[in-house]
Parts: sequence; structure tokens; C-alpha cells
Amino acid sequence: MGKRGANISLASYDDIFSIEETRKESSEEVEKVQEIALSDLYPFKDHPFKVLDNEDMQKTVESIEKFGVLTPAIVRPREEGGYEIVSGHRRHHACELAGLQTMPAIVRNLDDDAAVILMVDSNLSREEILPSERAFAFKMKMEALKHQGERRDLTSDQVGPKLSWAQYQLAEEANSSTTQVKRFIRLTELLPELMDMVDNKKLGLNPAVEISYLTKENQKNLLYAMDYAQAIPSLSQAQRMKKMQQAGLCTKEALCAIMSEEKKSDLDRVTIKNEVLKKYFPKSYTPKQMEDTIIKLLEQWQRKQNHKQEL
Repeated sequence: MGKRGANISLASYDDIFSIEETRKESSEEVEKVQEIALSDLYPFKDHPFKVLDNEDMQKTVESIEKFGVLTPAIVRPREEGGYEIVSGHRRHHACELAGLQTMPAIVRNLDDDAAVILMVDSNLSREEILPSERAFAFKMKMEALKHQGERRDLTSDQVGPKLSWAQYQLAEEANSSTTQVKRFIRLTELLPELMDMVDNKKLGLNPAVEISYLTKENQKNLLYAMDYAQAIPSLSQAQRMKKMQQAGLCTKEALCAIMSEEKKSDLDRVTIKNEVLKKYFPKSYTPKQMEDTIIKLLEQWQRKQNHKQEL
């Protein structure tokens, strides 16, 4: 029994080694890791994810300097030469900062839609993603899924039109709801200035979605109204603006009137408009410098008042 068991065991190991070797050879043929010059690598067209020189990037640079690039980038050939980065933009930039000349990459022949889906999916797994990044990534993947649905005729009576199928698929793969997906995609209709305010958490996501229904001209008017009133629209105000837009009643004057309304949260707050403050400060002064100067002057005024009361 022991001898037979040994023979079976040896045969099993042979089979395993044979299978693994076949897999290895097949894998090497399909996806061979290559060292590609950084100068031959180009960013993905309309790449929605920002590559920032922040603390995380510095950590990546230090890791690459110490251990090298542990995960190869995924790239695809360009018709005009070189390769387009599908996954690995941050690693590429970190390699540049580390002074490397090449980086490991896997070359895949991907069509535009497959490349978009892979690019988005490889980045959505990151822990911290800005609302603007998620919004444009969702929009790009949505379009790619719609194209794939058209080519494969994936429309079904249960799911509905191809657009609905794409929304459902995107939401499922992003571990989100179709409603939330549509809300993020709406953000792509915002002017860059308003989108930046969402990213910087100055403008809430819910009001921003409502504001996205304003025309570009009225979004410009809203920026003016916000600066005029030194206020950020609440959700209820943004909803009223959307209704005004739909009714054809949205004007700069109407937006200024809404933004000048006193909110409950403002009852205990004193606001001085920019145009008033700018009369008393040099043009080079930042808001922080103006605030510091005002505080110092108030402290001097308070000391004088206290001195008068003591006399």
C-alpha cells in the first residue's frame, strides 16, 4: 500500500509540474513583463484620476527606490508609436521622480472600450478618490459599457434599454446603486470652478447635483452670486434654483436674491463682503492676512474700551 501510494504521489507531482509549466509558458506567451523606457509611455487619453506630488507619492517613490516596481504597469500599443498607460500612471510618475529610465509593464492589445474599463476599475479600488475623479471615471466606463452592450446585443426585457443595462452593470461592479452612479455622472455637467469646490468639500454633493441642472451661463451667474453674498448654496436653495431653471426663470438677479437670504446657520455669524474689505487692504493680501489684521485691530479696540471703563 505504501509503495502504491508513493507511485500515485509521484505521478500526481509530475502532473502538477506539467500543468504548472504549461500555464507558465502560456502566461509568458500572452503577458510577458517587459522593461519599457519611460519616454515611450504616454498617459491615457482623458485620464480622470489625478497624479499628485503628495505624501503618498513620496512614499511610492521611496518604495521604488528601495524595492523597485513590484507591480508591472499595463499598457497598450499606440498607432503613432510607444505605449499608452492603462494602469500605472502613479507608478510611472514615481519612477520619473526616482530617476529611473525604464519600468516593468505588460503589453495588452486592448480596444478603446476594454482599455477604459480596465483603467477605471484599476483606479476605483483606491481608498481615497475625489468626487470629480469618480464622476468622470463613471461617465467614461458608462460609455464603454454602452458600446459593449451594443456590440454584444446584451439588451433584455428584464433589464431594459442598453443604457439601463450599462447603469446596472456599472453600479454592481462599483458596489453602488444606479441612483448614486447617475448622481455622480451628473457632476460632470458642473463648471470646473464648482467641481473644485465639491472636491475641496466647500460645496456639498447633494446641492452640487441640483446645481448641475443649471445652464453653463447660469452656473457662471451662480458663482457671481456666491461671491456677492459670500455664501454657499444649501440643498433647499439649490433645489429652488433647479426649479427656476426648468421654469425659465433663472437669472443672475434671482440667483443673487437666493444667495443673499439669511440662513439659520448664519444668524450668529457676521459676514463682510469682499468688495467692502478690499477697500481697506492691499490687493496682495490673502483672506487669512485680512482676517489676522482684523482680529489684531479688534483686540486693540477691546483694550481701549476696557481702559476707558477702568477710568
